Amino acid sequence: MAPVRDKAGRPVVVVTGMGIVTSLGTGIEENWTKLVGGQSGISSVKRFSTEAMRTRIAGSIDFVPVAPFSAPALTERLGEIAGEEAVAQARIGSPGRFPGPLFLAVPPIEVEWDQRTELAAASGANDEVHYEDLLRATAAGQFFNHYDRFVFGSIGTHLAEKFGTQGMPISLTTACASGATAIQLGVEAIRRGETDAALCIAADGTVNPENLIRFSLLSALSTANDPPEAAAKPFAKNRDGFVMAEGAGAVVLESYEAARARGAPILGVVEGFGELADSFHRTRTSPDGRPIIVCMRNAIADAGLTPDDIDYINAHGTGTPENDKMECLGVTTVFGDRAKEVPITSNKSMVGHTITAAGAVEAIFTLLALINQRLPPTINYEVPDPAIPLDVVPNVARDAKLRHALSNSFGFGGQNVSVVVGLEPT
Repeated sequence: MAPVRDKAGRPVVVVTGMGIVTSLGTGIEENWTKLVGGQSGISSVKRFSTEAMRTRIAGSIDFVPVAPFSAPALTERLGEIAGEEAVAQARIGSPGRFPGPLFLAVPPIEVEWDQRTELAAASGANDEVHYEDLLRATAAGQFFNHYDRFVFGSIGTHLAEKFGTQGMPISLTTACASGATAIQLGVEAIRRGETDAALCIAADGTVNPENLIRFSLLSALSTANDPPEAAAKPFAKNRDGFVMAEGAGAVVLESYEAARARGAPILGVVEGFGELADSFHRTRTSPDGRPIIVCMRNAIADAGLTPDDIDYINAHGTGTPENDKMECLGVTTVFGDRAKEVPITSNKSMVGHTITAAGAVEAIFTLLALINQRLPPTINYEVPDPAIPLDVVPNVARDAKLRHALSNSFGFGGQNVSVVVGLEPT
């Protein structure tokens, strides 16, 4: 078979396996059915007391128990579930031996309140304990399990052992763009000829008191607690913040030739990536929108396409007043007069904001939209915002003819990534 190359002469990178878990449930089938059905996975937090908190809701995944509970433990388990589904669908390698590297997006890892309290009690300390205290305790032969769990690279090490990936696993954190960055690294490795396959996983299980309080102090979270399922309102005039959520997405990437040679199912093509750092502010986007504008333009150009070729946009769409406004500015600038005609939706209206996992979760949903030729809705869109004149596919799913789609991930600190996906080349 003659080599298949994209317009830039690079190997075409295809998706041969996908796996997902969100607040909607476990697996591609359950998630897609509920997503296009307009169901919400957001509910009142039951994992810990939210008394006196302004935000008492989240897209937490309580149906995947881990004991003892910690954010790294749940993050790892979610990544494992998504990875298992993706590898099984791809029918690649053999159990415990994946023929390529692991690129993993994980949230920052820190010793949590329960463990700090335990360390303080054991040491007789009356004040706050720190990571250095854990290191000293471990050196003395204590709390090794805590140390192993709260090392940043521990999740990557454990998942690499689980799937038998090749080489050193790459663990990364680029805020809300992390999941897309993990896929990008896999694509680039295949394009460079370093591997024929890559396993890309993004997971986040960090709905805990610390993070809920921190995001609340940033005034980033919705406080529309009742009813929980109506809280996330991307692009609506009455939007008031995002809803924290947990989840994981995993994809198996392969070169087109390698996938065809082994008769693998080709689900779609990762056609292009764009990225641009902002560095304007810790949380806010540059007022001129230039970083996200260039990010989208770079992704479309990298795919060898023009804005006229994009049939659908899966928005970052957090539901915060400023983020949605800036994304609208970016879309209208990139797509011009056609911006009002390109359907755009936000999955976060139903699954919440899965933070570190969002870029992968939403890239998978974007590819599912292409495969099924159906657009999931943006629910809770009851009060249109005249300042956002976009086709947000309100409240009800819509059939559509789709060939190429753009998925946006714009993270805190100006870490922006856009990905273009398409159907199998003919």
